[in-house]
Amino acid sequence: MNANTESAAGPWPTAEVSKRVGFGDILAMAMFALRGNLMRSVLTALGVIIGIAAVIVMVSVGQGTQAELDRTISNLGSNRIEVFGGSGGRGGVRGGAGSISTLTDGDIAAIRNEISEIQYVAGQVRGGTQVVNAEQNWSTQWIGIQPDHFATNGWQVDRGSVFGERDYSGGAKVLLIGTTVADKLFGNSDPVGASVRVGRVPFVVAGVLKSKGQSGWGGDADDIIMLPLETARRRLSGSMNMAPGTVQSISVGTARAEDLPAAERQLNELLRQRHKIQPGAEDDFTVRNLTEIVSARSQTTRLMSLLLGAVATISLIVGGIGIMNIMLVSVTERIREIGLRMAVGAGPREIQLQFLAEAMLISLGGGAIGIALGIGGTVVTSRFIALPVELNVQVIGLATAFAVATGLFFGYYPARKASRLDPIEALRQQ
Repeated sequence: MNANTESAAGPWPTAEVSKRVGFGDILAMAMFALRGNLMRSVLTALGVIIGIAAVIVMVSVGQGTQAELDRTISNLGSNRIEVFGGSGGRGGVRGGAGSISTLTDGDIAAIRNEISEIQYVAGQVRGGTQVVNAEQNWSTQWIGIQPDHFATNGWQVDRGSVFGERDYSGGAKVLLIGTTVADKLFGNSDPVGASVRVGRVPFVVAGVLKSKGQSGWGGDADDIIMLPLETARRRLSGSMNMAPGTVQSISVGTARAEDLPAAERQLNELLRQRHKIQPGAEDDFTVRNLTEIVSARSQTTRLMSLLLGAVATISLIVGGIGIMNIMLVSVTERIREIGLRMAVGAGPREIQLQFLAEAMLISLGGGAIGIALGIGGTVVTSRFIALPVELNVQVIGLATAFAVATGLFFGYYPARKASRLDPIEALRQQ
């Protein structure tokens, strides 16, 4: 009897030692059984391999996309509200927001002093011009700024220095240039300290702005020059018909995102009061909360990540169903073997644990191969398809947990079915 049992199903313990069967013995017997049908075991694990690899690649792409969105949001400036002047028209043609300069230095001071939630306030004027350095010239956008502009819009200086207090108050002829302008005018030369001509006015380059890449509206954020607000008013805005002490827009920043709704509400009330707008009358300014755009883009990214994760999960479920089907077939094929083992002392617990161990080995083996393929697929996706990916230990841990859960969930029913067989009926099977 023992010889027949061993030849049919491996080294199962005799009745005298069956009570001492440990996890190592069960694992050895499960490996012995899987080796007997190695090709079938590999093909069964294929579904898990594909599912785990898909989970890793999809989740990495989703996280990479979210991280790229966070960087874009950071470039836009966090916790920011933009206020533009009113809209007007000429000859029946109506302009957009900011076409009339209804915002003033007094509005900026009032916002800073009267709304406690607001941490940064900066007025701006802007326009387009030709910038010339020696024989090189470039058409770009200029913007006159106040000190808080850097904090509210997320700008930093890469080389050189920011404007000093005297530069702002005295209308100094200094400017900061974006990396695109620096490349077009200076090539590989260092522009800091060099002289350029903006329109017809000579300026000194105080520094080069740190690159921000694409702007939130799809343009080149680095194709820009910045100069002190008072300098822009005196030197560049003469043809814009702006009244003294006015600005085209005001950037407002709060310390926390939670403060934005209250700050926006108070901002509207304050400006309506200062501009003497009667109840029910149309505002002569426009307030835009960038968090609405950020929220919409974040929600889109989250939905895309959920979609990718759902596709990968479906692949894993299909692989798990394959494991369950094969294990059920295995139980049917090995009914007589199960009966022999029960006859020599194996209990339902040992039978159940062995078949569950076989399912777990298939799932974990497939998971290990799937993790390797997923990491390789992530590298390929990042390098050759140019999709943003972010692979971390949590993703690999998640894939491992999925593999374990798949083996336990889809292996439990076949294992339970095997353990509940009647040994007498099982031995009658041919």
